[in-house]
Amino acid sequence: MKTESEYIVTSRLDSDFYKFTMENNFFPEFKDVPVKYSFKNRTDPVNLADHIEEKDLRRELGHVLEIPVKKTELHYLRGTNEYQERMFPETYLENLEKQKLPAYDLAYKRTGPGKKKFTLDFSGPWSPTTHWEIHGLEIVNGLYYKSLMQKLSKFEKDAVFATGTLRLLEKINILKQYPDALISDFGTRRRFNKDWQEYCVLTAAEELGKQFLGTSNVELAMKHSLLPMGTAAHETDMVIAGMASNDHEIRGAHRKVLDLWWNKYGYGLSIALPDTFGSDTGITDMSYAYAHSWKGFRQDSGDPIIFGERVLDFYKKCGVNAKDKMIVFSDGLTVENIVKIFLHFKGRVRTTFGWGTNFTNDLGLKALSLVIKVSEVMGHGAVKLSDNIAKATGKPEDIEIYKRIFRYANTLNNVCVY
Repeated sequence: MKTESEYIVTSRLDSDFYKFTMENNFFPEFKDVPVKYSFKNRTDPVNLADHIEEKDLRRELGHVLEIPVKKTELHYLRGTNEYQERMFPETYLENLEKQKLPAYDLAYKRTGPGKKKFTLDFSGPWSPTTHWEIHGLEIVNGLYYKSLMQKLSKFEKDAVFATGTLRLLEKINILKQYPDALISDFGTRRRFNKDWQEYCVLTAAEELGKQFLGTSNVELAMKHSLLPMGTAAHETDMVIAGMASNDHEIRGAHRKVLDLWWNKYGYGLSIALPDTFGSDTGITDMSYAYAHSWKGFRQDSGDPIIFGERVLDFYKKCGVNAKDKMIVFSDGLTVENIVKIFLHFKGRVRTTFGWGTNFTNDLGLKALSLVIKVSEVMGHGAVKLSDNIAKATGKPEDIEIYKRIFRYANTLNNVCVY
């Protein structure tokens, strides 16, 4: 019998902060909307079923079903009032305490002699099914790297961690040269493992000081008195659009999400994510009033420089002083492009950087691009387009419908590295 500490996920707060802010945003009005989340491996050369045994994956997923939200964790969430008097109301916290995650649907299928693949889906009410996204990715990613490490000698394992440490040192030394380049940890979902993420976060916090803003991982934030970071992701747009009954309602989904978010959180968490259906329409969905009142935008796909210039042009047209606004860059960041983006926009708009896979999973082993996205809403196909069509999710026919509705014209089709 394995002890709890030997499992990959041991806390429901071992997740991104925006899972809780998003769930609270759609709670209680949309909490029972039926949804389905599906796993996708965007790193085609790697067949995960060759590395992850079905019994191991079932054991880890099954354990998550048994993890309660502890009283101490609820107490912590009750006190996360950085941005307003009470971020999470008691009704939401009571629901979270009683919450049971729906069962997973895992199938290993033979695709030829000696060949197999697996599918992994999660279906149920939007709340609590939403939480499987991060936990599922933590587990699949964790089992993959665990399998790689088991094949190495002790000396080879030591070399992996030595490589990771030296690379982290080099990156931190570069970042120290740009003390106004503000960094947050966004690396939970594709980390090498939990202990390595904690090491990276604590090292960055100690070495970078105030330059390191905090972590999206709620458990780490709670454990080490760090600021929990994050606002919203693509799924809310995807679900609200998936509930729509006609093209007009689909087109209005992003604006509806903006209104719901502002009404719930106001200025405190007002960072808009515009690229779910393409940033061209996502940015223009911001009204003149929202352009002035919201803090800024998050960039999560496409060319960051082009995106930033588009935002600056938008602010100029709205008569907004961009120096008072912020852009959070969070798409496949390396230290090199953090520095490039920072220098390009320095003095023009405030920038921060949500550093993900390259921060928590750069030890000399190939990083994977894995996602778990909403695939169905009320039995209808769900879609995400992004500013890089290679990151699009959904059935091909549904993607074409959404491209028409949102007049999507992006041609960028870059391989997803992270």
